[in-house]
Amino acid sequence: MNRELLRYLDSIHRKKDISLDVLFEALEDALASALRKKLGGHEDISVTVDRETGEVVNDQTGEQIDPAVLGRIAAQTAKQVLTQQVREAERDVIYHDYEDRLHHIVTGTVQRIEDGTVIVNLGKAEGIIPRREQIKDETYRVGDRIRCYVCHVKKTGGNVTIILSRTHPALIRRLFDLEVPEISERIIEIKALAREPGYRTKIAVYSVDTKVDAVGACVGVRGTRIKNIVAELGGEKIDIVRWSDQPDIFIANALNPAEIEAIYLNPTAGLARVIVAEDQLSRAIGSMGQNVRLAAKLTGWDIDVMSQEELDGELANMEEALSDVEGVGKKTISKLFGAGFSMKKLAGASPEAIATVEGLGESLANPIIERAREYVARQRELAREEKDKPKREPPTKEEAAKAAMDEADRRLAEALNEAAMDMPAELRNLEPAEAKDEQPEEEADPAEAEDEQPEEADTSVEEEPEEAESTEETSDTEEADEPEPQEEESGIADTAPSEEAEVEARESDESAHERS
Repeated sequence: MNRELLRYLDSIHRKKDISLDVLFEALEDALASALRKKLGGHEDISVTVDRETGEVVNDQTGEQIDPAVLGRIAAQTAKQVLTQQVREAERDVIYHDYEDRLHHIVTGTVQRIEDGTVIVNLGKAEGIIPRREQIKDETYRVGDRIRCYVCHVKKTGGNVTIILSRTHPALIRRLFDLEVPEISERIIEIKALAREPGYRTKIAVYSVDTKVDAVGACVGVRGTRIKNIVAELGGEKIDIVRWSDQPDIFIANALNPAEIEAIYLNPTAGLARVIVAEDQLSRAIGSMGQNVRLAAKLTGWDIDVMSQEELDGELANMEEALSDVEGVGKKTISKLFGAGFSMKKLAGASPEAIATVEGLGESLANPIIERAREYVARQRELAREEKDKPKREPPTKEEAAKAAMDEADRRLAEALNEAAMDMPAELRNLEPAEAKDEQPEEEADPAEAEDEQPEEADTSVEEEPEEAESTEETSDTEEADEPEPQEEESGIADTAPSEEAEVEARESDESAHERS
């Protein structure tokens, strides 16, 4: 029986990594409880178990005790006490083990998912990844191996709760420690890190050895090192920038890939105004402001990115908004603007920060802040009103058809006007009334009139008498059979109305002379 106890304790020691001394103490407490149960509840009973032979001895009487004679009830009591003691010892072992791994990376297997919480099997224990510590849109499947950052380790009842994270910024730092030997060897230092989990991370590195390129070492040959980290994070983008102790250079590096034209710093207030070209503005700001936001977190500066045109407009806004504040003139506004303040930053600044500007005190800072807050509130209200404006409903089919016809008419009118402007002056000055008097039977086609050139019209007028003479030399029958087309007459009438009018005038004069 004694040997069996020793073998049982040794198996627990090997399986659960619990110290033998702790196990023997737990066994002695269990046997003492059983003995008190059998003898009627004596409080001063204690026993000792020999580590070599497994013999149980009553400390008060010195008698050897056979656990088999304690009885069933006493044995059940001993079992319960021993089980509880072993569980507590196991909990302490797990707690101390993972307390040493706090703020480090552990590798486990996804065991199950309960109400959005991922349970990870870590071997001796289980860790949990709450929703808040999961990367957005990342998918977890049972059986997947996963690396996590240990955030918290705490005892809850009889268990140990291990909180894991996939979103903590230090996870990136630990992954670089594993993938880049130069970092673990302290040749390369990670100076700063900013992360938006699942989207993008910016990390600033510095090499203490001038022969080692910090950025190149982190990227690896053909990007092998950085690719492993990106794959572990599910495709999250990582920007590696070179750290510098000069703020302007560090800020320019952090805003890569944008090209910077100028940087104005206010070290006292921690403000940085960055000027970029108009075509570089979107690159510097990034999608939904992500690039400049991460750069600000990385550098520790409040960065304001704008183009030169926006810079001029911001200065004009400040002059307009602060011009009627008592004691504030253009010189004061220029000082505020040169210190990196905008209306939005003034609204969120403290009087102490504004008082750092030369010539300004807290007494003048308070009305400036108040006016800036009013200005920002008004701008937000205008933006809200613009957003809340009812959207125009799409036009019906009839409205769309009418609009298309109106547009077609407008374009036709413009085309006709342009064509009229291209016509010779003598054709544009013709009076329609005379043309109608000369040609009552048939109106000339406007398109044909526009297509005919002035030279053709003159030729037709000059050739008309020749055709008439040749016709008179022939027989009268031919004149009757082959009359001249009215189209030609119409063309002559349209193109040369002034000559026919002169002929009519002469005939009228002759008739009047004969009557006289």
